[in-house]
Amino acid sequence: MAVLNGDTDTHDVRTSKSNEGAEKGSADNGHQQMLGNTKRDKKTNTVPLHKLFSFADSTDYLLMILGTVGAVGNGVSMPLMTIIFGELTDSFGQNLNDNVVHAVSKVSLKFVYLAVGSFAAAFLQVTCWMVTGERQAARIRALYLKTLLRQNVGFFDKETNTGEVVGRMSGDTVLIQDAMGEKVGKFIQLISTFVGGFIIAFIKGWLLTLVLLATIPLLVAAGGAMAIMISKMASLGQNAYAKAATVVEQTIGSIRTVASFTGEKQAIDSYNKFLGTAYKSGVNEGLVTGLGLGIVMFIIFGSYALAIWFGAKMILEKGYTGGEVLNVILAVLTGSMSLGQASPCMSAFAAGQAAAHKMFETIERKPEIDAYDMRGKTLDDIRGDIELKDVYFSYPARPNEQIFSGFCLYIPSGTTAALVGQSGSGKSTVISLIQRFYDPEAGEVLIDGINLKEFQLKWIRNKVGLVSQEPVLFTCSIKDNIAYGKDGATVEEIRAAAELANAAKFIDKLPQGLDTMVGEHGTQLSGGQKQRVAIARAILKDPRILLLDEATSALDAESERVVQEALDRIMVNRTTVIVAHRLSTVRNADMIAVIHHGKVVEKGSHFGLLKDPEGAYSQLIRLQEANKETEHTSDEKNNDITIEYFRHSSLKTSLKRSLSKGSSGAGNSSHHSFTVSFGLPKGLNITDSAVADPEAPPLLPPQKTPGVPIRRLAYLNKPEIPVLLIGTIAAVANGLILPIFGLLISTVIKSFYEPPEELKKDSRFWALMFMVLGLATLLASTARTYFFSVAGCKLVQRIRLLCFEKVIHMEVGWFDEAENSSGAIGARLSADAATVRGLVGDKLAQIVENIASAVAGLVIAFVSSWQLAFIVLALIPLIGTTGYIQMKFMTGFSADAKRMYEEASHVANDAVGSIRTVSSFCAEEKVMELYKKKCEGPMKAGIRQGLISGIGFGLSFLLLYSVYALSFYAGALLIEDGKTTFSDVFRVFFALTMAALGISQSSSFAPDSSKAKSATASIFAIIDRNSKIDPSDESGTTLESVKGEIELCHVSFRYPSRPDTHIFQDLSLAIHAGKTVALVGESGSGKSTVISLLQRFYDPDSGYIKLDGVEIHTLQLKWLRQQMGLVSQEPVLFNDTIRTNIAYGRGGDATEAEILAAAEMANAHSFISGLQQGYDTIVGERGIQLSGGQKQRVAIARAIIKRPKILLLDEATSALDAESERVVQDALDRIMVNRTTVVVAHRLSTIKNADVIAVVKNGVIVEKGRHEALINIKDGFYASLVALHMSASTT
Repeated sequence: MAVLNGDTDTHDVRTSKSNEGAEKGSADNGHQQMLGNTKRDKKTNTVPLHKLFSFADSTDYLLMILGTVGAVGNGVSMPLMTIIFGELTDSFGQNLNDNVVHAVSKVSLKFVYLAVGSFAAAFLQVTCWMVTGERQAARIRALYLKTLLRQNVGFFDKETNTGEVVGRMSGDTVLIQDAMGEKVGKFIQLISTFVGGFIIAFIKGWLLTLVLLATIPLLVAAGGAMAIMISKMASLGQNAYAKAATVVEQTIGSIRTVASFTGEKQAIDSYNKFLGTAYKSGVNEGLVTGLGLGIVMFIIFGSYALAIWFGAKMILEKGYTGGEVLNVILAVLTGSMSLGQASPCMSAFAAGQAAAHKMFETIERKPEIDAYDMRGKTLDDIRGDIELKDVYFSYPARPNEQIFSGFCLYIPSGTTAALVGQSGSGKSTVISLIQRFYDPEAGEVLIDGINLKEFQLKWIRNKVGLVSQEPVLFTCSIKDNIAYGKDGATVEEIRAAAELANAAKFIDKLPQGLDTMVGEHGTQLSGGQKQRVAIARAILKDPRILLLDEATSALDAESERVVQEALDRIMVNRTTVIVAHRLSTVRNADMIAVIHHGKVVEKGSHFGLLKDPEGAYSQLIRLQEANKETEHTSDEKNNDITIEYFRHSSLKTSLKRSLSKGSSGAGNSSHHSFTVSFGLPKGLNITDSAVADPEAPPLLPPQKTPGVPIRRLAYLNKPEIPVLLIGTIAAVANGLILPIFGLLISTVIKSFYEPPEELKKDSRFWALMFMVLGLATLLASTARTYFFSVAGCKLVQRIRLLCFEKVIHMEVGWFDEAENSSGAIGARLSADAATVRGLVGDKLAQIVENIASAVAGLVIAFVSSWQLAFIVLALIPLIGTTGYIQMKFMTGFSADAKRMYEEASHVANDAVGSIRTVSSFCAEEKVMELYKKKCEGPMKAGIRQGLISGIGFGLSFLLLYSVYALSFYAGALLIEDGKTTFSDVFRVFFALTMAALGISQSSSFAPDSSKAKSATASIFAIIDRNSKIDPSDESGTTLESVKGEIELCHVSFRYPSRPDTHIFQDLSLAIHAGKTVALVGESGSGKSTVISLLQRFYDPDSGYIKLDGVEIHTLQLKWLRQQMGLVSQEPVLFNDTIRTNIAYGRGGDATEAEILAAAEMANAHSFISGLQQGYDTIVGERGIQLSGGQKQRVAIARAIIKRPKILLLDEATSALDAESERVVQDALDRIMVNRTTVVVAHRLSTIKNADVIAVVKNGVIVEKGRHEALINIKDGFYASLVALHMSASTT
């Protein structure tokens, strides 16, 4: 009887999914739209389904045939069951007086046969399809990688990046495997159930079948309409929440601006406004879902009513038996249900076909330069003359940029040629052409006078060795890395190569020696070590031609010397081509060619070329000398950190910052990136992991989250108690429906065997009862989902608001931590709040409904026949267990396999990421072998999983049908002993199976609660945390009038996110009322920190800051911040109109006159009036629609409208061009009059006129005074800063 569940099952799942969808909302929304677009483009490109199997071998075909046979058998078992069921009712109904047991036991045996048969069929279906899917997917993966590795390098420039490839290998093959594995079996099973059901129904009673078919279109229409409505509603809810999420993103992304302008209240109000709309659409969605489900159930019950009334008519007029009527009803039901369940299979096929298109296209692609192509010349050896003759070339990725037009170069064998020139002149291109990574468009590349194209590619590449600027090492041991140079190299050869490359010393020092793993991309080794391993790899190859592409440029002086020595050793009597920037490396070359814009402009030896002082080479040399000079001077400035490292570290830290903070808002960018780069020694890879993997989920604190009492959550839902009560009543009603349905069905079965008159009367009555039941469902279902979604949406809204209020009042330091970036907080607010809802409302509904079902089922069963009830009850857990086992089997193994495939895709990732190295060393075969080795484990696991799942799946059918057989046999025995009656047997059976069905359906929601628990914990963690510096705190004093005297006394400070770096140590500074103080110093000296401390974004570790003689932490925070106006380097504007952005300074309620006056003062009025919409112009995300100078002036207007007593200017003009700077500076000069002003600046023009200039260095003030006084101190800090500035601006 599991038949009846199909329908409610699928719908329940669908609604719960759509609810989750709505909550997911915003974060995904943009993403989904993007996906939507790509999907639409992709729709056109799919592969026909049969093509997915084009890589099957004979074993696969055998497996697929067996699997299909099994699937058909398994599919037919359900319709066959309906026949047996019909016979069963007949054997009860027609043998009421004599030998019931004999008749029933015959039929029960059929159930047992069916059980055994369907066990075999189900086992075959699942196992064969899973195994063949696994095998073919593995084959496709390997083929894909193999064809990728044989593609020419140009293909990778243009077509694919590593991420895409790995995504294809792991993601797309999973989709393909899905479309050609067990889903095919499932689909065949469902289709054969459908066909079988209708065939049986038509044979048993074609007329009744036709009548029943009439209701199917109605069902389809109702289901379809409901699905459309729900998705419409869900997307409305998503859009509403997406807007709320933007508020979160904007507010947290620019928390410093919000804090400085005390804009917390405004942000909360606008967030709340959007939450309101999201709430409304959430409730509507609940209503529609409930209504839709109700209507579908109503139609289903209606069709039962029709079947009963018409079935009775058939019994009277056409001589059907009751069993046949039941058989037809069940068969039609089974058949039509199975069609409904086939839709996930269809979507899996579609996804697989689309995924296969791109992969198969790649697999079939024939490269122009084919590494696997064995044709072509091989000579005994080559001399190594290289000539490029009249070469025309442009990169395939940038066909419009001609690199070479008519390039010529000749390098005789055994000589060393160096190519020098500016970046982008085409030096490295020569090297790519010699290795035949690309073919020239015209002209030819000759080696020993033979065109490269005529050689066998693999052979000629074996003669050419490459050492490049960023040597690519593979994720394996040092020994394996060197061995890439030569197939089947012995350990002795590898050692010798390492000796020659000056690498043996450092390798021997490593604990595992040659077997040390180098880490991904060689990260475990230093630059010089990596380079030497790469050289050893090239030496092992013993090439005739050696190509050195910037081989030492990324090294520090010491490593460079060692590596250079190794190179000099191996360059002896080989043709060597060197590309270099540093001229020291090319001095000794036999010939130096200067390349400029794809032409050789000069060539000769070093001294020969130097003779022409106006020549290109001499100019290059001079440029380098000049750079060296400046490098030295700035070296001393930069605490002797070498420029080289500096370049890397600041790049790394700026990357880190941009990843972890999103943007920590105002005036922070400059000092962060510097202080960090000084504070980190090179060896410490602090957040490298975070940098390497930007996709990683936000790092939540690792400590175990404490369990959250449900009481607290329920308390949050307290105002909705009346709503929840009504909902609970509806849920109880809903839970009673299925057991009552079981009661009705069993009574109806009995009435089929009554005398004609009664049958006529009863059938009408019961048909009406089914209609009534349908109406009840309609009402109960609608009420339940509606009231619970009201309560749930309210809870979500309340939690989101609470959290947001809490977050926005956190101290600024809290946002510096990576786990509190705007993205992470946004995710917590959107996803976590939504998940929590499942723990209260929906969970409650589920539990109440289950209890109602269980109680009703048991009551009905025990009242009808307690003996049979006990027997059936004992067997029901068996069915439950099988279902559980099946679930476990499905989940347990696949996770394991996925992790194992990760290793394999790592190999692929490595190889594709360094395709040039793979090509250059002809290592394609090697990579493939490694890949296949790594795939063996997961494949075995996959096959094992197939077998086990098959057994589990088969067992569940076996047990299900055996339970049927047993319970009816027991029933027959009881009837014979006169302990029970025919209708009671069916009543017990249906009441219990229906109850069990209802419960098992609802329990499918169980796994969500663990997610909800951790979500709740993370939310209460936010709600319970108290802000260290809370702007909503009303306590603290306010001053009547502010003069603006500021004093910093003995302040020491470190940023909480970098406690090891002292920013200030005992800094003291007095700023007098109405005066302008300028802070100057190097980046990272702590100038901007003064501004953060004045606004109390942070509190100092020791010492104190006073305003008009009162310590600022005793003042009311909000009031304090309103006394200060901040204009920072990168002003943050909100995505709103210019008018709103200016009014933001006054908490949003400024009069039009005030806004205009402020804009006038800020020199902004004229450009704003010039815009088409004037003050109503939307500035775009982060003010992107305005130019830098315009943004800055709007920001100044926003600061002016505050009428601040203290003005804080953090590099307010540094990011502008000269013209904008003049206008903005003009505006600033106007507003600085009679205000205490603190200026932080790099550019001198901005600080010359300050009343006091304070020079900050190493956390203290080293000089202060007026510009004229400071500039005259010989060798003073200020004077040297100015000198540096001057020389920088002149060059």
